[in-house]
Parts: sequence; structure tokens; C-alpha cells
Amino acid sequence: MTDWKSITLTLGHSPDPDDAFMFYAMAAEKIDLHGYRFEHTLQDIQTLNERASRGELHITAVSIHALAYLLDKYAPLPSGASMGDGYGPMFITLDQSAGSLPDEDARREWLRSKTIAIPGKLTSAFLAAQLYLGADFRHVVVPFDEIFEAVKSGAVDVGLIIHEGQLTYARDGFHLVRDLGAWWKSTTGLPLPLGGNIIRKDIAPDVRSELSDILRESIRYGLEHRKPAVEHSMAHARGMDVPLADEFIGMYVNDYTLDYGDTGREAIRRFLGEASAKGLIPPVGEIEFVK
Repeated sequence: MTDWKSITLTLGHSPDPDDAFMFYAMAAEKIDLHGYRFEHTLQDIQTLNERASRGELHITAVSIHALAYLLDKYAPLPSGASMGDGYGPMFITLDQSAGSLPDEDARREWLRSKTIAIPGKLTSAFLAAQLYLGADFRHVVVPFDEIFEAVKSGAVDVGLIIHEGQLTYARDGFHLVRDLGAWWKSTTGLPLPLGGNIIRKDIAPDVRSELSDILRESIRYGLEHRKPAVEHSMAHARGMDVPLADEFIGMYVNDYTLDYGDTGREAIRRFLGEASAKGLIPPVGEIEFVK
């Protein structure tokens, strides 16, 4: 039997202020880690998705889209969610006329006629876009932090943006075509599940539960000690000032992050269930969260 306290556990998360906020208390050892040791691995979400597909990390953040392909190796943890409750990935463009399209059908028709930069094929943003537009819209993969430039240069017509760009696109001269989180909320009444944390199934169930409690306590500590947690996250704020970073963190570190709850769990099942029904992902069956 593996003594999990005798090894260093790899903990993957993205180099974004919301993830840095979540893991602040663990990284700074502000909470009791119960004798476990962690190596924090910061990589973009697409890379973490790919590494999880190979089972390389003990605990990692992944896209909810990628979760559909990982349930044989990993179990979802009940905390650490990134949920867009009425907001989420956005289609943006430099074409001012796109902001005045009259209705949903017009938006879809306009978007299907364009080439769209997406941040990765396993991202939840891409799966949400497929649910909105259908599987076969024209797209190219562009790293998330290069999408604005791809639109600005004319390499693509539209960008599907994630992360802090959702707060800064208008300032930088771009126009919103459709917010997929707002569309999902209006369609289902549920938040749009974007990212979550998972843990390898070869870790004993009692250890998984203990590690889950540590992660939840880290998130709770950050929410209760917001100022130092936000200051810690500023190293990953990519040009945001403190108020903007705090606003972004507030969007994606919320009650669903501390625990999915019934609504969050239903959001994941609905999101992946609809995608499976349309043949966009394989059947996922029942999703069992770590208790």
C-alpha cells in the first residue's frame, strides 16, 4: 500500500489569478496540510488537459469538457469549480455591426459564416461553442492569450475568449457577439461549468477524501482572507490592476467553487449529457464525485 505522505504529490493548476487565489493557502502553508507535500505545477489548461489524459498529475485542474475523457483515471473533486453563472466564454470581433444582430438565429448565422479562433479543442469554451453553433463551424486553435491579436491582425474574424479578456475586450476595441455563459443560463437556468479539479483514482478513497478537505479549506481560507490571497494572485494577473484582478477572481471563485452543490453537479451532468446526446463527446455515464 502506497504511503501517500512519503511522496510529493503533483498539483496542476493554471497560471491565472483565480487558480492562484484558490491554492494560495496551500502554497503559502497557511493551513494544515496534514503531513502531505505538494509540488505546484502551473501550466495552461490545454496542457493540463493533455497531461491528465496520460495520468501524469496526482491532482489537477481540467476543463469540464476534458473530464468526459478522463473518468477512467480520475474522480472529480467537489470543490475548485470554475462556474460562469450567467457569463462565460465570449465570441468577440472587430466588426461593429455584429453587436447589433437582432436575435439568436442571426447571431448563429453570422458566426457560422466566419473563421473563429478557439483556445483549444478540449476546452469547455469549445464544447459550449459546439453546443451553440453545431459541430462543424470553421475554427482554428490559437493559444488563449494570443486570440485578441489573431482577431486584430485579421488572421481570424472572431475570437472565442476566456479568462480576463471577458472584462477587457470592450476597452481594447472589440465587440461582443454572444456570451455563451449568458446563453446557457437563459436556455437551462444553470451556470456554465468550465473547469474543475480532479484526483487520480489510484489514490486510496480515504486519502482522496482527506486531500479534498485540504483543497476545500484552501479555498475557504482565501475567501476569508481575501486581501492577501488577491495580492498573492497578482503574480499571475497578466497586466490587470488589483481591482480588476479582484473582480475576475470574484467571477470564478464563488460558492460553487467551495462546493458544487446540487446545482453545480446538475450543471455538469446537463452540459456533458447534452454534448453526449449530440455526439460531441462519448457517453459519460454517472459522474461520482469524491466524498
